[in-house]
Amino acid sequence: MHTIDDFFILDGGLATELESNGVKIQGDPLWSARALHTNPKAVKDAHYRYLASGADVITTATYQATVEGFVRHLGVPVEQAHELLMSGVQLAKEAVEEYKCDNLPEERRQPLVAGSVGPYGAYLHDGSEYTGAYEETMTVEELKAWHRPQVQCLAAAGADLIAMETVPSLKEAEALVELLREFPESKAWLSFSCKDSQNISNGKSFSEAAAMACRSKQLVAVGVNCCPPGLVSSLLESAKLHRHPDIAWIVYPNSGEDWAPDVGWKPSENRAVFAEHMLSHEWRNQGATWIGRMNLLCYQSIHSLIRVHLWIFGRWLLPCWTCRYNRIEKTVI
Repeated sequence: MHTIDDFFILDGGLATELESNGVKIQGDPLWSARALHTNPKAVKDAHYRYLASGADVITTATYQATVEGFVRHLGVPVEQAHELLMSGVQLAKEAVEEYKCDNLPEERRQPLVAGSVGPYGAYLHDGSEYTGAYEETMTVEELKAWHRPQVQCLAAAGADLIAMETVPSLKEAEALVELLREFPESKAWLSFSCKDSQNISNGKSFSEAAAMACRSKQLVAVGVNCCPPGLVSSLLESAKLHRHPDIAWIVYPNSGEDWAPDVGWKPSENRAVFAEHMLSHEWRNQGATWIGRMNLLCYQSIHSLIRVHLWIFGRWLLPCWTCRYNRIEKTVI
C-alpha cells in the first residue's frame, strides 16, 4: 500500500516552459541545452516555476547536452563544455535553494535535482532516439564511452539522481546501467521510449528491457517516457513480473503528439485521450510512484497532478499536501 510520501511529481517539459517564455528551441541541435550558454537565467527561472507549482523533482537542461555537441555547435573548448554540463545541475540547485528561502513550506519534502542524460540519438538530432537505429553500428563499450563524460559531469556537480531517459534500445540501456556502476554513490532512473503497447522503440519487448534494468541496485525507478499515454498501462502490465519491489515504475508520457524530425512535435489524434489517462490512478495502482513531466506540459499543468493525488488519497488524510496545494494556488495562479 503506497502512501503520499512514496510519490514524486516530476516537472513538466523544460523546453516547453522555455519556449513559452521566448527561448527558441525547435530545430536546435542542442535543444534546451543551448540556453545553458545563452540564457542561464531563463533556465533557472523555469526550474523555479516548476518548484513553485509543486514539482518534487526538477530535471536539468542537459538532455541534449554533450561535450561533442557543445564543441561542435557552440565552438567552445572541451573544458568549457564540461563546465556547461555541470552548470545544468548548478542552476537547478540554485533554483531549489532560492525556492526554499522564499516559500518552501515546512511540511514539504526537499525537492530533488535529476541530471538528464539523453540517448545517443538525441546528439544525432535525426529522430533516432525514437528508433534506436544507431545501436546496430555501436557496441556496448562504445555507448558507455559516449555517455561517460556526461554522467561524470552530472554526478560531480551534485545531481541527486541521474535521469537516463528516452532510451530506445536494450543495448544502450545495458550500457547505461553498466556505466552507472562506475559511479557507486549515484542513484538513477531509467526510462524507455516505446513504439507500441509491448515494445520499446527498437522493437525489443519492454518486459525484457525492464527485467534487465531491475537487476541494478542503483536504480530507484524504471519506466517509460515520451510515448502516448494510452500505451502506458499495457507496457507496465507486460513487465509487472519483472519489477523488483525496491524499484518503482516511473511514468512521464507525452501528451499525445507525434514526433516528426523535420518539424518536431505535432498534434495527433492521440492527444484527445491525454486528460483521461492523466486523471486515472491506474498507473499508481500498477506501482508507478514517479509521475509527470510530459514533454508538452508547462508549469501550470502541474496543478492537475496535485489535484489527482489529493483526490486519490483523500484530502482528509493529507494535511501537508492540502496546505501545499493551497500555497501553490496563492503563489502561482
